[in-house]
Amino acid sequence: MKLDVVSFDKGKGGSIDLAEEVFGLTPRGDILHRCVTWQLAKRQQGTHKSKPRNEVRMTSKKMYKQKGTGGARHGNKAAPQFRGGGTAHGPRPRSHAVDLPKKVRRLALKHALSAKQAANELIIVDALALDAAKTKALVERFATLGIANALIVDSEVNDNFGRAARNIPNVDVLPAVGANVYDILRREKLVLTKAAVESLEARLK
Repeated sequence: MKLDVVSFDKGKGGSIDLAEEVFGLTPRGDILHRCVTWQLAKRQQGTHKSKPRNEVRMTSKKMYKQKGTGGARHGNKAAPQFRGGGTAHGPRPRSHAVDLPKKVRRLALKHALSAKQAANELIIVDALALDAAKTKALVERFATLGIANALIVDSEVNDNFGRAARNIPNVDVLPAVGANVYDILRREKLVLTKAAVESLEARLK
């Protein structure tokens, strides 16, 4: 599969052959959904907690006599139905992580790359480097390439480019080793350098 390569200065940079087994698959939504669910579950801290009645400091003295008041019978102010009492069946610290085989994760990344290619949302550039970390200049270059909401992946992120891009909204920059399904799908465009394509193909073939 051949795809045109554009220069970062809006010029033509030739073409590149993309591996069919990485960029030419028919995207499967179920595999992508499983991987995104696995990623989002894994990032949850799971530190949420509320106090049950045995952890609440309340008097255990009987509040009023057992009979004759016309009200319900109670003996402990820490019961969940009272204000300030403990929580019944509240959240406890736990891990939200779910298991997903490594082969499925690799396959999901292939399907994410193939989905961007099939939707004509994949842009290949020759290289991404800046002489100075100037955000204004980078925004102008993005405008000429039609990049407004994108994930940019390079084999190794140039320091000046990374600093210039980190203040631009809706633009994420990642090294090829950090490319993942969720970040690819959450942005409209996927911008890869030729070096990033080689790195991803070597990683996924």
